[in-house]
Amino acid sequence: MSQPPQPPQPPNEPPQGGFGAPQDPPPGGFGAPTPPPADPFAKQPPAAPSTPPAGGYGSPPPPPPAGGYGSPPPPPAGGFGAPQGPPPGQPPQNPAYGYPQAPPPGQPPTQPGYGFPQGPPGQPGMPPQQGYGYPTAPMHPQYAAPQPGGGKKFSTQMQIIVAAVVAVLLIVGGGIVYSSSSGDDGGKQDEAASAGTDGGEGKGGEGGGLADGTEKAPADTKSKVGFQLPHPKVTDTTVVDGSWVTDKAYVKTGVNEIVGYDLAKGTKLWSIPLAGQVCAASRHMSKDYRTAIAFQEGKPSAADKYPSCNQVGALDLATGKLLWSKSVTSASNGDEPVRFNEVTLSGSTVAAGGTSGGAAFNLANGAELWKPKTDTNNCYDMGYGGGDALAVVRKCGSYDEPQLTIQALNPATGAPLSSYNMPAGVEYASIVSTKPLVVAADVGDTAGDGSSISDFFSIDAATGKLIVRISADADKYAADCGSTEVEKCTSLAVGNNRIYVPTEEHEGGGEYGDTNEIVAFDLTTGKLVGGRADAGDRYTLTPLRMDGSNLIAYKRPPYDKGGQIVSIDGSTFKETVLMVNPDDESVREAETSFSTNYAEFIYEKGRLFISEQMVSEPSKSSSLDDKQFLVVSFSTV
Repeated sequence: MSQPPQPPQPPNEPPQGGFGAPQDPPPGGFGAPTPPPADPFAKQPPAAPSTPPAGGYGSPPPPPPAGGYGSPPPPPAGGFGAPQGPPPGQPPQNPAYGYPQAPPPGQPPTQPGYGFPQGPPGQPGMPPQQGYGYPTAPMHPQYAAPQPGGGKKFSTQMQIIVAAVVAVLLIVGGGIVYSSSSGDDGGKQDEAASAGTDGGEGKGGEGGGLADGTEKAPADTKSKVGFQLPHPKVTDTTVVDGSWVTDKAYVKTGVNEIVGYDLAKGTKLWSIPLAGQVCAASRHMSKDYRTAIAFQEGKPSAADKYPSCNQVGALDLATGKLLWSKSVTSASNGDEPVRFNEVTLSGSTVAAGGTSGGAAFNLANGAELWKPKTDTNNCYDMGYGGGDALAVVRKCGSYDEPQLTIQALNPATGAPLSSYNMPAGVEYASIVSTKPLVVAADVGDTAGDGSSISDFFSIDAATGKLIVRISADADKYAADCGSTEVEKCTSLAVGNNRIYVPTEEHEGGGEYGDTNEIVAFDLTTGKLVGGRADAGDRYTLTPLRMDGSNLIAYKRPPYDKGGQIVSIDGSTFKETVLMVNPDDESVREAETSFSTNYAEFIYEKGRLFISEQMVSEPSKSSSLDDKQFLVVSFSTV
């Protein structure tokens, strides 16, 4: 996907980073029924064909074109299950792996392989009776069952062939599963067959299948609408990046303020006024609900339309207080305050970086801990990744020949613990995770889709040695990182020594509508692990975060359904539904007005909050009845 346009930048200042363009919701909103939106995540059903598909009523749909994304291999000549003879003069070949095999002469039939149709008790090798409603295709007369008055017998060989046909139909109906490849192929995957899952509603049991996480499935997964906050009134594009959830409040960046809202009602609990607008916010919090932001030194005016983002501050989200704020100067820029692009938190260290310098502070009192060192090679810290550890993307060299280095840092002193040099020609890199240390980059500008990801780099933080480089074909995988920002990756998660990423949308198994999956790469081998989580027809899955060894993901719905939250077992990929949102038209439109790539999704203990990262002045073409939301929420508690 392409990156949205960036907000205007002040003269002689670097870009503030690709937060993403505001997404205008479709007309309507809560209470305003409109036709289903033309949504790239949910296509409209095509007109029904006037004639049944070739092959007879009930026959399976033809396979997708050869080579299509996720398509199964083409059937052998003669159709699925047709016996294949060896080439002239060649001995018989073993049947393909996974297909039922005939027993040697004189031997009883063997038990079918795991996952293939089983014969009735006491009748090994016999094909099973199809369940009620299972589609049946016309059979070639050669293989037809005996008819009154005579006909050919249904031989054991034909029974085996029919079993193969049924197995293939099950495979095609279930979709393709991704498994780890054998051999050193640079991370390319083999594909194996497995049954898929649907995107329907589900009931949960308290803690069922979620022993390794803190999120529990409620007895009733159907959610109710929590609260909605309208867009603030602005006259220019305004960054509202930053949202957090505490035990008592949902906290969201507003215009020149940070506001805490009641979790259930959405009523304002407190507000922290700021000198200027927030321009960067840490996604991390301490255990006592403290976090960090960067904000502008003042409000826009005629004399200074774009105030500099040179203030760093710490917030106490439990009490609604600004603990401290300050600016710092750069060793290379005289008395001019450093302009910050990003800010993060690791333990008790707040680290902020930008193209003109950076600094680290004590979270509790704002004491300056360290600044990045300068040298004759024009090195500077582009930005930091926080969380369980602290890492930096450091850029050196000339504009035409930059050299990026990934360093694990001592949070208290800023001293490098290890260093890894990125491949030559990489201009930007993003820190996906600090523990384990995982970095994403677009090597050679080969991604081509605006995601800024062509490869992931799994790095040993202790030694700085590359463990494995994982090729992530942008045509297949849909994770996303900020083009110039260090800690702005979305639609992925790291845990269990794996990185979980969604596939790009592709045709589903139904009559219409796209779908996708979540797969995982092993961070030691770089291979795709076996298994996947299926979104189900017309749904798309997006990873949100880890919950212990489980993965929390959002299912973006089709135009006529509500979204879902699921917990995915990090090893088996079994999905447990945690939340199913209402499918009322006005609610659906409000929910799907947010883009999964340019909005913030937080799910915590039965509550889902979806919010914008950027807002702008309403379009002149918008109807007075159009509703735009800063936040929408849903709850099962």
